[in-house]
Amino acid sequence: MFDGAIKRTVSSGNVELAVLEAGDPARPTVVLVHGYPDTKELWAGVFGRLSGRFHVVAYDVRGAGASAAPRGPGAYDFERLADDFAAVVAAVSPGSPVHLVGHDWGGIAGWELAAMPRLRETLLSFTTIAGPSLPQLGEGLRDQLRRGRVISSAGRLRRSWYVLALCTPGVPTVAWRAVLGRGAWRGYLRYVERIPNDPAYPRPTLAQDGRHGSNLYRRNIVWRSPGPRAPLPVPVPVQLIVPSGDRFISPDYYDRAERYAPHVHRRIVPGSHWVPRSQPALLASWIAEFVEDVERGSSSQSTPWRRGGGVEQLHGRLALVTGAGSGIGRATARALAAHGARLLLVDRDAPSLAASADSIPGSHTFVCDVADAEAMERLANRVLGEHGVPDVVVNNAGIGVAGPFLDTGFDDWRRVLDVNVMGVVHGCRLFGRAMAQRGAGGQIVNTSSAAGFAPTKELPAYAASKAAVLMLSECLRAELHDAGIGVTAVCPGIVATNITRTTRWVGRPEQDQERIRERVTSLYQRRNFTPEQVAAEIVAAIGADTPVAAVTPEARALRAVARFAPGVARRLARLDALPV
Repeated sequence: MFDGAIKRTVSSGNVELAVLEAGDPARPTVVLVHGYPDTKELWAGVFGRLSGRFHVVAYDVRGAGASAAPRGPGAYDFERLADDFAAVVAAVSPGSPVHLVGHDWGGIAGWELAAMPRLRETLLSFTTIAGPSLPQLGEGLRDQLRRGRVISSAGRLRRSWYVLALCTPGVPTVAWRAVLGRGAWRGYLRYVERIPNDPAYPRPTLAQDGRHGSNLYRRNIVWRSPGPRAPLPVPVPVQLIVPSGDRFISPDYYDRAERYAPHVHRRIVPGSHWVPRSQPALLASWIAEFVEDVERGSSSQSTPWRRGGGVEQLHGRLALVTGAGSGIGRATARALAAHGARLLLVDRDAPSLAASADSIPGSHTFVCDVADAEAMERLANRVLGEHGVPDVVVNNAGIGVAGPFLDTGFDDWRRVLDVNVMGVVHGCRLFGRAMAQRGAGGQIVNTSSAAGFAPTKELPAYAASKAAVLMLSECLRAELHDAGIGVTAVCPGIVATNITRTTRWVGRPEQDQERIRERVTSLYQRRNFTPEQVAAEIVAAIGADTPVAAVTPEARALRAVARFAPGVARRLARLDALPV
């Protein structure tokens, strides 16, 4: 999507570089640098989306596409790549610094460029996509080896098997001429990497680009000056975009980024190595947001959520809890706040919500019925606009309905499913999407119940709704895994909360409702498993990224019976378990 772009040629010494630019030159300039074995056409989907807001520039690096291909590995040294970048910037943005965006080798070289003193006045920010720093990677591997972690070191390198082939004399030439033709490479991208087919990508120059570009590996990985190079500090803000499905670069290649850059904003993008082709709209939005933040002087370090990273990472995080007006919701909000989280409290009962907020300093409240789709849309828009994307979302709001199936009317079914199931769906859909688009991971917690895997004739509607929440959570966990988002289903057993005081008992006269509620509540209170105990286990499950947290001994026992002795569970379901 280079419609309307201006083509020009820029000289860097004796190398001619093919350059495209579009957008208003008075606006901030964003320079896009591709990797191996690509050309500037890699950025087709990103380029057009940015050109309306920025002055956008993309060029073929030396040895690729329409740019000249100097001979010998020495011509592909990082210093020569820096010469090219400086020449392009001088031509397209004279006297004004630019924002660099690099993919693959464009990102690898970008780390070097951003650290070079001679380019200190040239760069305002650096975004790297699937592009680690080689010195940082080398330092991490040496540290692993010093500790005797040979197997771990080998594991870190297992995805980079191709480097040896590209550094072996003659192999790239044979491979690109005899095996990796344009058709074969396009087939690989389409069927293995799941990249949408585009007749204009890759370019007809692919084979020669692959041969020339192999000099990047031979010069900068093998033939550099002897001795390891220490990573250099990068003084500009860095946006680090890590594809979760990258087959070539392990996520731990980026482990040391924060040590050498003062401001690192990490994002996780679900997808393969070539995300500029598979998700151009998402990348364009992230690049634009980051560039505009830097231009405003508001860029800051942001550590991504680490699934299973422990409860310590809750400190300073934004957490949203529905059903926070009482019971498990209120207790969970307090427990999260005790670990340093910033709380957003949601409930349909305004007085109860206010009471919860009084016990959690600094919390913010939102009165909302989670069963109301439009109200939840408004809630999400307000939360995202005023507070940003939550790191933790606890979909806890729920109601109870008890009594025989044949006595349960349509209105009862609709209400319990609207609150217990659709309320969870709304929370997962609205905030889960925002988490995925942000790219910094997070944790979603959905409150199910031991009734979700333990059938009983007395709770058909309630048990069905909680079983739906359990299965939804399992499905969503699989879907959001590559986005770095964990999903936990919490399944409490008998817990003393207000839900027993509000449960509707179908098939019973209205004059008996309060008596039954009091008897069941008394039973639950005698069990004496408190919401605070449940909250403690919820927080532990968040820290450990537990898929299913069966809370209370009876819940764990019922889960075991349901899994390993389903016939016993069915017989138990026929018993009269509640004193009604």
